[in-house]
Amino acid sequence: MTTRDEIVQWLRKLAGVLTENKEYLTELDSAIGDADHGINMKRGFDKVMDKLPSVADKDIGNILKTTGMTLISSVGGASGPLYGTFFMRGGMTAAAKEKLTGEELLEMLQAGVDGIIQRGRAQPGDKTMVDAWLPALAALKEGLADDAETVDALRDAVAAAEQGMKDTIPMQAKKGRASYLGERSIGHQDPGATSSYLMLKTLLETLDASETETEAG
Repeated sequence: MTTRDEIVQWLRKLAGVLTENKEYLTELDSAIGDADHGINMKRGFDKVMDKLPSVADKDIGNILKTTGMTLISSVGGASGPLYGTFFMRGGMTAAAKEKLTGEELLEMLQAGVDGIIQRGRAQPGDKTMVDAWLPALAALKEGLADDAETVDALRDAVAAAEQGMKDTIPMQAKKGRASYLGERSIGHQDPGATSSYLMLKTLLETLDASETETEAG
């Protein structure tokens, strides 16, 4: 089970990870975008951290929807609307829930990614965050179907997201600012796929640490 407190901890940890990786994400974006992805992600999650204390004791759906609305209202470029939609759609599936089973966590992530695809109209192979998310969801689904523990299935999902992220390097961008570069976009890792990988990796680390603490206690 993934608890409300673990979701809150994930968001807090993610804000720190995005701050640490601000320069890295911006560097990736400077090659094929507006050179602002890291700056925008940090700004958005700084705002989420401002809002989080007021909803930290609410249900998971409320927390995620507030996160999504905050990102949409505070982040420029494509990442605000896309990640905002991700959290809002995910929040709708988790409405009134204090805990999520592995299947409910998958449902939450799937709804979020469906929102990204609808909003950004990206297909696999377009060199976007979708190229990290889709293999990750497939791995998570497969792991849970084989009765793996949530953390173990999520570990496979993070590995798949990392591979998906790296697989964007040889792709030619077909969406967003990067698509204007045509063949010059080839050879660069997509910044959105990278921040998506960091998001999923941070979720795994949060749940893994929580499980270790429970076992130790």
